[in-house]
Amino acid sequence: QVQLVESGGGLVQAGGSLRLSCAASGGTFSSRAMGWFRQAPGKEREFVAGISQGGRYTSYTDSVKGRFTISRDNTDNTAYLQMNSLKPEDTAVYYCAAARRLIPTTDAFTYDSWGQGTQVTVSS
Repeated sequence: QVQLVESGGGLVQAGGSLRLSCAASGGTFSSRAMGWFRQAPGKEREFVAGISQGGRYTSYTDSVKGRFTISRDNTDNTAYLQMNSLKPEDTAVYYCAAARRLIPTTDAFTYDSWGQGTQVTVSS
């Protein structure tokens, strides 16, 4: 497993932007697909975006396509989620996760390392 620490959450007005970071340590970050998930109050955790170990393949849930961008820097062991045009429905705790595979999936059970989460609140 790797240890993951998210940062960059906060309170923003609708239409604004935030950039989340996920710093990894203690494992082979560059050999793992990474994912971002979110969980809103009273709802199940859902997949937001994923990126392959080398960064060439990305995937997004439909509700964030065109607004969010996932990226990674394997020299710095960090993954990012750039969130633009934020909406109140994006409000949630955002988690980064690492998988023991090269290509990301939408299934949370394929990820074996998780961060503690960072709160994102979008006001209307």
